[in-house]
Amino acid sequence: MPSEPHVQAMLSGEEFRHEEWLIATSQLPDLSVPDNVRPCCAFGDMQKVQVGPLPIPFFRLNNVISVDDMGPHKFASGIYHYTPASASASGVAGSENNGLLYTRQGGFIDLAHVRDSADDTIGLFFEMLANLGTEHRIELPAELGPRYVEMKAFDVSSFNQSQKWHIAANMAARIAYFKAESHEIAQWHGYSSFSQWPETISAYSPEDLYSNMLGAKLTLALIEQHRMLTETEYNQNLTLWIAASLQQLGAVNTGQAKQALALVDGHWWDSTELIPSKYMILKRHYTMGDHQTPHVISLENGLESGLDKGLVNETAIGSDTVLLASSELSPLVTQASPTPLSLPSEVEGVKLDDVARLVLEVDDGYAETFSHVPPALWEQRIEHIHFQKIADFAQQQDEQDLILLRQNNDK
Repeated sequence: MPSEPHVQAMLSGEEFRHEEWLIATSQLPDLSVPDNVRPCCAFGDMQKVQVGPLPIPFFRLNNVISVDDMGPHKFASGIYHYTPASASASGVAGSENNGLLYTRQGGFIDLAHVRDSADDTIGLFFEMLANLGTEHRIELPAELGPRYVEMKAFDVSSFNQSQKWHIAANMAARIAYFKAESHEIAQWHGYSSFSQWPETISAYSPEDLYSNMLGAKLTLALIEQHRMLTETEYNQNLTLWIAASLQQLGAVNTGQAKQALALVDGHWWDSTELIPSKYMILKRHYTMGDHQTPHVISLENGLESGLDKGLVNETAIGSDTVLLASSELSPLVTQASPTPLSLPSEVEGVKLDDVARLVLEVDDGYAETFSHVPPALWEQRIEHIHFQKIADFAQQQDEQDLILLRQNNDK
């Protein structure tokens, strides 16, 4: 199990540097970016589900878990993979058992998003290391259209092997994270893994990108410490690091996580809506980029008037923090500030966005979903440095839609 100082260093962005070493290419695992993402959790608890126009009777989606419920990690596990106890770092056999957790300093965490970006980081790393300094294209699974990484040529002759490893590791984590941002954009614009199951409900969900960045940073830490030189070693170490990081962020038990979701029901999500209704999610996170701050529940002392015990302050709806008036809710909150995460934009004097960019193209079939966006931003291609502009237009459209929805509901 990683030590608390090591986990804190990872969360805060401190570097893990190792002594000089040489590793033959033949010794590196043959891993690439997975073709599929894990099924993620719709934000909320015990939601009702409908397929097409028909609700599924007597069914509720129970996707809230605790750290103790987590299963062992498996690279590119997809929908299901069974890990025997003999191969599990925790000694626990089974599937990954992904779900939604709550942490006092990291807010809600979607474990599937953590694992996906962790796997994308390791999958990108080896190809980036092998092609560092040369012009190279890495194909990624298409969503709205072709999606790929463009690596640019630059002079690496002055860097030793340790420095090249360090540059490639940070480049991989950064692009893996922006790959997750491109997925949020794709979901908002109508992409879905299964054609009969809309994913707009999941686009810009409040916990998604923080979870993705956590996954990218976890694997970055493993790469810098050389704890991923076989697939088994990677799986086992990531299992331990995920658990340790969630504990460091103040993970609560399942009952408390359900309580946290109940507190924001009607404000961040709407339990009266059925999956996959887009506006089951009332609060979305449109802030793109390499600095991410979580949405947490915070206890505010001295708030008395206008608040019922355990209810959110009406003035806080839609803000980054839900303010609670009852000390009985202290298991959900902490006096410590939320833990922001970030990824460096420059390493060893190399500006990473100058030498590697994620590119998303839009096929004609999705063009209509961009009708509210200036064509110059998307018709040719969308580079990750422009993702914030795309998200801003999505936010404007969602806000307009919610106003109309509320007006119709009031009639």
